[in-house]
Amino acid sequence: MKVYVCFPGGKAKVLTMSYDDGKPQDVRLVDIFNKHGIKATFNLNYGMMGMDKPIPRLPEEQIKELYQGHEVATHTMTHPTIARCPMTAVAKEVLDDRIGLERIMGTLVRGHAYPNGSYSEEIKQLFRQLGVAYARVVETTGEFELPVDFMEWKATCHHDDPKLMEKAEFFAEFKKPQYLKLMYVWGHSYEFDKNDNWEVIEKFCEYMGGREDIWYATNIEIVDYMTAAKNLHFSADGNAVFNPNAMSVWLLLEDVKVVEIPGGTYVDLNSVF
Repeated sequence: MKVYVCFPGGKAKVLTMSYDDGKPQDVRLVDIFNKHGIKATFNLNYGMMGMDKPIPRLPEEQIKELYQGHEVATHTMTHPTIARCPMTAVAKEVLDDRIGLERIMGTLVRGHAYPNGSYSEEIKQLFRQLGVAYARVVETTGEFELPVDFMEWKATCHHDDPKLMEKAEFFAEFKKPQYLKLMYVWGHSYEFDKNDNWEVIEKFCEYMGGREDIWYATNIEIVDYMTAAKNLHFSADGNAVFNPNAMSVWLLLEDVKVVEIPGGTYVDLNSVF
């Protein structure tokens, strides 16, 4: 039997967004995302919350309510170029940021975006040991593939990419379920004020939102789901599967039948095909 892993609900496409620094413009951006059912990850510097200069930052008391339904991830305490810092300082930057954000959000904070796009192989390994599940870089691919290394996660494009809507249209119209496709857009919300181009993200979200064949997810939701999918155990003949995870994983059988494999269950795929 031919078996493909799907995204939740049997979907083959996922859209995620990522925005850095926790600026006041996030209030307007979150409202746009919520209006169109789009989910995002917001990478925050706990040590800079409430600052007025050089660019204002959101105060701590706004964080939990504003980002409800989205993901809050680390961006270090003070936004240093960490590849130039001692490793002890790097560890403290990310751990103190996690501690502060977890206290605010009342949940685990496991994602990261490298400040100034600065990282190294040593930093990637350190972050894994400190409980960071993924980390976004600033380089983009222009493509729609899942990353080979979630600790060096490259987005599809920045929102200022002149071909943003061209990429959106390709992604929205892509209809081949044998491929899993990811569109990942990143940026800073203050850039919309700086460039006077809020219409860019409003147009994008209006076009991309509300589509039945797209999974709208945060960064960590994608990481956790793909990890669960990799943890599936299949029989030698490929006709049965055991899901040891807590969450469900969806499979496409023979290109025609989508089945949910609930967490903790053994399923004879012939019996559900």
